[in-house]
Amino acid sequence: MLIPLTRKTFETLVPMVATGTQYTYYWGKFSDVLQRILISVVGIFAIILVRVLLLQEGFDEILLVIGIIVGLYWLWGPVLWASRRNIDCRRYGYCGFWQGKVLDVYMTEELVGTEENVNNRGDLVIVENRERCLNVEVGDEIGYLTQIRVPLKRNHRAIDVGDTAELLVFSNRSDLRRIVKTSDIYMPDHNIWVSDYPYVQREAFVDVSRRINQEVDYAPPPVEMPPEPPPRRSKRIPRSQRSPGALTRSEDYRDSSQSRDRYGSDSYPARDDAPRYDPKRDYPEAGPPPSRRRSSRRSRQ
Repeated sequence: MLIPLTRKTFETLVPMVATGTQYTYYWGKFSDVLQRILISVVGIFAIILVRVLLLQEGFDEILLVIGIIVGLYWLWGPVLWASRRNIDCRRYGYCGFWQGKVLDVYMTEELVGTEENVNNRGDLVIVENRERCLNVEVGDEIGYLTQIRVPLKRNHRAIDVGDTAELLVFSNRSDLRRIVKTSDIYMPDHNIWVSDYPYVQREAFVDVSRRINQEVDYAPPPVEMPPEPPPRRSKRIPRSQRSPGALTRSEDYRDSSQSRDRYGSDSYPARDDAPRYDPKRDYPEAGPPPSRRRSSRRSRQ
């Protein structure tokens, strides 16, 4: 089931500013936080050097504001990156709500990164860091098919083939025939989100899903028109079953003598004042017929 959504609903589900789950996603691990803190410290030292070496007076207020912004980069950095990702997603012209079924679920191991270490013998050893991922294939009766790969979590054990899956699809065409991007998957049967990055505002998505399902469930059934009756053909009646007064070709048209006998001679009485047929009056004599000329060739013979 694929239902187009309005632009207002699209902007509600994918806001421009980062949501709480998106902020948590970009907050990252301790190493990511430490990296942002180092960037903030380096930025503050750079501003101090510019103030001491290049600028003398008159820019203290501006440098103070810039220093505060750079010093708090470790705090507002996740908002910046999540908002940029949302803006890239909102550039698509059209969005739709897609509901399908889980066709297949399987696990794979994906290569995350590599590390180079030295063992006790002094040999260089490359260590591969692999992560177990969950692969989910979703499709519907129309033929749409998509696949998503996410890191494996404990709550993913409840997902099984045949479960209902709901997500957003993005396209640049109004008919949504060519899908460019898909969002995270929501499993209403288990209230589970399957995603690597939370694209949508989840509370609003659940409300939209509930409203659409209610409209589909309470939609009136289509009115079935009764089939048109087949064209009625005249049934040929045998001669033995015909009524005596019925006209038939064999009795009333082919045999004129029977018709005269049936209706009788008194059925059409002759009029007394009707003019009689007179061959001499109607066709006077025109003299003897003209003689034919013989061919000269024939006469010579």
